[in-house]
Amino acid sequence: MSRAGCTACARAHQELTVILADYDLTPVVVDVDQRAAEGDKFPRAEYGDRVPVVVLNGREHSYWEVDERRLRADLDALRQ
Repeated sequence: MSRAGCTACARAHQELTVILADYDLTPVVVDVDQRAAEGDKFPRAEYGDRVPVVVLNGREHSYWEVDERRLRADLDALRQ
């Protein structure tokens, strides 16, 4: 979860791009404000006060920063 103009979000996206490449995955960015403008208020209501938020398999994984060690461990566990 992200928002335009958020430097922490841009940094998290860069980190996720590198990490996820090791798993043949690419990050999907959801702009919480854009979604709200389109009528889906849930992402902004749920995540908007702590972006960037990493969501893995529909569940909040981390926020404000990417927890690389934990993310890699959880991605490894999903491979099994």
